[in-house]
Amino acid sequence: MIDSRSKVTLHFSLATGGDLIIDSTFDKQPATFVMGDGSLLPDFEKLLLGLKVDDEKIFLLPPSEAFGEINPGSIHQIEKKQFRNMDLSEGLVVSFDGAGKQPMPGVVKKIDGEKVIVDFNHPLAGQAVTFKVRIVNVESVDVPQKIQVRNT
Repeated sequence: MIDSRSKVTLHFSLATGGDLIIDSTFDKQPATFVMGDGSLLPDFEKLLLGLKVDDEKIFLLPPSEAFGEINPGSIHQIEKKQFRNMDLSEGLVVSFDGAGKQPMPGVVKKIDGEKVIVDFNHPLAGQAVTFKVRIVNVESVDVPQKIQVRNT
């Protein structure tokens, strides 16, 4: 049975409310991850708790439990000259340096003269998603104990 210390192998698919499949392993090798390793969103992991080998489930997740609601504060107007002769088009994914120089992808939503509207929300933000799983294998994983060091 899957618990917070499990290594899980599963087939999954992720689809939008309109049944557009975004990702799936059902036609290829299953995915393997350790619960809590960051491979899945925490709300997706919670759905797996208690499942066992051969279980098949379909979960419908509202935006708040999937990739979040659309945050209007993540939509920015940027001067076109910032793009340095880049061939811009609506729908183009561009990458910017975020905090700590981490890449931060954004989608060009609109080009209006010398202004470009870029949306930094997750592409699936604001959408309900269907998460389908079939559990292939579950293993217990030893989680290292935290060692406390005392100064004496």
